[in-house]
Formats: sequence, C-alpha cells, structure tokens
Amino acid sequence: MKALILAGGKGTRLRPITHTAAKQLVPVANKPILFYAIEAIKIAGITDIGIIVGDTHLEVQAAVGDGDKWGVNITYIHQDAPLGLAHAVKIARDYMADEPFVMFLGDNLIKDGIKSFVDHYKKSGANSQILLAHVPNPQDFGVAELKAGRVIRLVEKPKEPASDLALVGVYMFDSNIFEAVDAIKPSARGELEITDAIQYLVDHDYKVHSHIITGWWKDTGKLEDMLEANRLILDGIKTSVEGEVDADSELAGRLTIGKGTKIINSCLRGPAVIGEGCRIENSFVGPYSSINSGVIIRSSEIEHSIVLEDSQIFDI
Repeated sequence: MKALILAGGKGTRLRPITHTAAKQLVPVANKPILFYAIEAIKIAGITDIGIIVGDTHLEVQAAVGDGDKWGVNITYIHQDAPLGLAHAVKIARDYMADEPFVMFLGDNLIKDGIKSFVDHYKKSGANSQILLAHVPNPQDFGVAELKAGRVIRLVEKPKEPASDLALVGVYMFDSNIFEAVDAIKPSARGELEITDAIQYLVDHDYKVHSHIITGWWKDTGKLEDMLEANRLILDGIKTSVEGEVDADSELAGRLTIGKGTKIINSCLRGPAVIGEGCRIENSFVGPYSSINSGVIIRSSEIEHSIVLEDSQIFDI
C-alpha cells in the first residue's frame, strides 16, 4: 500500500503567513504540519509516499528531502495548478501503479493517527474508505449522507447540508478510483472534486465504507484552527528543560525548553514549547504558546500564540 500527501495548495486563508511559506510547513507545536502527516503514515506501516507539490515545491522538497529522516521513500509529483483533489489523484496514477493507497491532505491533523483505519481498510475488501467527523459548520466541507450506516451521497460544500458529517482529509482507495476521476467533470468552481469521484464509486456499486472518528481532527486551513490544533497538541507534551533558566525566573506547568535557550527574569506557564537558541528576557510566556528556534522576546507578554522561527518581539 502506498500513500499520497497533498501539499500543493496556495494557503490563501492563512495569508499573510503563506505569502512567504508553504501552508503545510507552518509549524504547530514547533513542528511543520506536513511532518505530522508523514509520521502518521509511517506509523500505519506505509513507507512509499508520493507528495503532490505546486508553486512551493522547492520549499517543501528542502524541508522533507527524500524521506530518510522518517525511514520512508518520498516521490514528488508536480501539479501545475490546484485543480482539485480528484485531479491530484489523477496525476498520481503512474506512481500508484494499481496499488491501493491512502490520500492524506497535508494540512490536516488527526490526534490518534490513521493506523487503525488503514488496518481496517486492508481487511475490509472495500474499494474505498472515507473518514467522517461531526462538525458545527458542515457547509464548509465535503459532506456525507448515510443511510443505515451506508454512504449514499456526498456533496462538496453544500449550501444546505443533509448532515453534519464532514469528510476528514484522509481517504483510502483501490485502483478503481482512477476510473472515477476519469469519468467526472469539473465542478462550478473549475475543480475535479473528490466528492464527485467517490459519488461515482457509490453510484456504480463499488463498496465505499465510512468511519466516524471520535478523537479530535483539525483542518488547519484557517488561523484560528491552527491555534486550536497547537493547543490540542500542547496538551499532550511532557516537561523537558535543556536550556538555561536563571534564578529570577519562574517555570510552571508542562514546558519544553530547547538547547541553547536562555530564560532571564521571566515567567513561563505551560503547556508551552520553546525551541533552541531563544532568548526570553523580562517577559511572560503564557499557556498554549509555541515559540520556534532563534526567537528573541524582551519585555513582552504573549500566550496562546505561535511564534515563527527567528522572530523578535519587543515591548508588547
């Protein structure tokens, strides 16, 4: 079984951050979002991963490399324009070589990973398996309608959703999905929709299974969702202090402080993570803050924040 990660979007909802960075490389708890996807796939026992890349392909390739750091094999597949999830599947056909695969949207986070879902799919004999989650705003997602637990209809971002079950950004397919993506037409927004491709499978009596996930899941396409994902991950950290903390500073709660970081006359309250080579002086860093490496914070107060690498925050 192979995997396909989609990392080609422009990240317009995360601007201005994504004017200069690929959205899948924006850090959550000081780790690029894309890395969580690679780790989840590796834990699921899959080592051959294709990554769909677009305009930010050089940045993504520089960060990920050949996959050696995770013990996986990475192949990059270039998408000339973001023409839809089903289009990404279409251009990955040669790479998949008729093997079943899991497709993972590179800006999604799933707390409990995907191993159990992949294992179930391998045993199920299904042609496709989709993950669903109850959400308060289904109109912002692809939505599934079930009948007696069976998938009967999928609609992309419906104005009047038939259910509150959103498609989570993880899908499993066998080679029949290529018949589907070849058969569908672009939607009104000019994209080949994965919901239309899965609907094709349903309509042509292919076996499409669904699972409703119970742990948290986050699509980090918006700033507020990224901060929420950061909070959820920080809730699980353990204390590790490798930097220097002077006698005038106070540490409380679960904190990770990287090597070469200096905490001077400051108060840090976890859960929070501080990267390597930072300097925090005369400041307060509150809960749910992720401060990347090389950051300088002086005479300031922050909390519930993501601070990018080499930033400087003074007198706020």
